[in-house]
Amino acid sequence: MNPSVLIAPDKFKGSLSADEVAESLATGLRRRYRKNLDIDSCPIADGGDGTLDIAVAAGFRRVYVNAEGPTGERILASYAERDGVAFVELAEASGLRRLAGRGLAPLTASTYGTGQLIADAIARGNRTIVLAIGGSATSDGGAGLVQALGAQLFSAGGDLLERGGGALVRIERVELADMKGRIDGIEFVIASDVDNPLLGPYGAAPVFGPQKGASQEDIGLLERGLSLWAAVVTAATGKYAAEAAGSGAAGGVGFAGIAMLNATLSSGADMVLDLVRFSDRVRDASLVITGEGSLDGQTLRGKGPARVARRAGQAGVPVVAAAGRCTLARKGLLAAGIRQAYTLDAIEPDLSLSMANAGQLLERVGEQIAEHELP
Repeated sequence: MNPSVLIAPDKFKGSLSADEVAESLATGLRRRYRKNLDIDSCPIADGGDGTLDIAVAAGFRRVYVNAEGPTGERILASYAERDGVAFVELAEASGLRRLAGRGLAPLTASTYGTGQLIADAIARGNRTIVLAIGGSATSDGGAGLVQALGAQLFSAGGDLLERGGGALVRIERVELADMKGRIDGIEFVIASDVDNPLLGPYGAAPVFGPQKGASQEDIGLLERGLSLWAAVVTAATGKYAAEAAGSGAAGGVGFAGIAMLNATLSSGADMVLDLVRFSDRVRDASLVITGEGSLDGQTLRGKGPARVARRAGQAGVPVVAAAGRCTLARKGLLAAGIRQAYTLDAIEPDLSLSMANAGQLLERVGEQIAEHELP
């Protein structure tokens, strides 16, 4: 019987999409393994960039909407729908990639465009909204998102608040009547693999703000604004969610979802694995290859490769990983269910060269896996 390899990687951020990673690994496997080899390419995501594409590949229909990008620029964005369920990827309208060439905007970036996508999906009759919230450019606590759904945010002077996390330091009250009317009867599910709270040292601003361009001064401002936002929302809803696990995800979108949309939180990686029917496909595999750009402590907290390894382990199928780098000790890998990691930096230590030539290097990793892991 021919060996069967299931290739299920996430993207290598800044280098290759999950599709490209799987393709490069498959090329290397076939080049080295001269016998017959069955390969099943199954790119994954964990709720960030690429999640929408996987939903479309799984049979959802893409819908295009004229919306706002993170800093108010007009963009053409999309979501996907099927049978009354809409799949919205926050990064599609409010992600860091939308600011490429523009510069980061830690205080003014808003999730308003994501709210516009949700509003369109509801208007088209979808009753369940699945919101994948990885890859955001924002730290606005989800304020822009709910503004697009009809919430009104007011300053102490009675003026409508402008968008962005920096503006939240001036918030005094929020009116939700219009929003409640629009979302009545709608089920919200937030796909995220982040368990950080909204506030405090492990909260949205200090942990995720720097990757969105926030300085230490900006982080302090954002923290004050998010704290006021939490107090105002609690007063309006009677629901305190600032300490809830996952409320700090995507700059606080998790908080808005829990407190204002009555959303349930679900693992983004597990949701994607369900979409691609991973548990069915792994049954036929003799080896699973997973991976991402960096295998590290975050991987062990439930990111895509760890979820792949867990399900493969349940099926009794061995797992190896391909990565740009791996900072996990062997004990950590084994605890995650990964028996070996093959890295690009072991071939090319220079990070810039490794990222620039990631495809070719992954082909060589594929060859190494064929040599050491296949009979």
